Amino acid sequence: MDARPISILERGLAAVGDLLAAEGVEVGIIVAGGTALNLLGIVQRTTDDVDVLAILRDRAGSDGVTLAPPDPLPEPLQRAIARVARDFQLPEDWMNTVVGLQWQTGLPLGLERRLRWRRYGGLRVGLVARYDLIFLKLYAAADSGGPSSVHFQDLLALRPTERELQAAAAWVREQDPTPEFSTIVEQVMTHARERVG
Repeated sequence: MDARPISILERGLAAVGDLLAAEGVEVGIIVAGGTALNLLGIVQRTTDDVDVLAILRDRAGSDGVTLAPPDPLPEPLQRAIARVARDFQLPEDWMNTVVGLQWQTGLPLGLERRLRWRRYGGLRVGLVARYDLIFLKLYAAADSGGPSSVHFQDLLALRPTERELQAAAAWVREQDPTPEFSTIVEQVMTHARERVG
């Protein structure tokens, strides 16, 4: 998949929201990865997709946020994504749930309370907050090539403190408790400390 300027993906989100609103439907998604980093103003780089980590579930009579695994995405959202892909000449999987596999081992505790919300018509977008992105990016960097990966560069852009790195590392080690992976996590953290200062 080719990398796209964030403005194209944000226009795609707005178009999806307009299509949902035209149907009288509201859908909430939680977005992680490069799109979240860009929309939060942490990085300015191209990204190739919108990573949907979760969907929002309504809780009757509650102001709280309930998240659920994103698969399958609601039908109206799937239709809107497909139409926007066609209209904007984006790949079919420009908005996808691959990162949703994280539900198998768990999300950082309290992630749902720290979301940063945007609204695009009928589409509510919860952006994973900086603190939780540190956890997810440390995990991704350790799992995919270490310091040479885009995930490591994103981790550096998040400028984690030592306390944040330690908290993230504890969570990451829960995702894969093998000694080999723990060693990789420590190596990534060492490189991050050297670069962040």
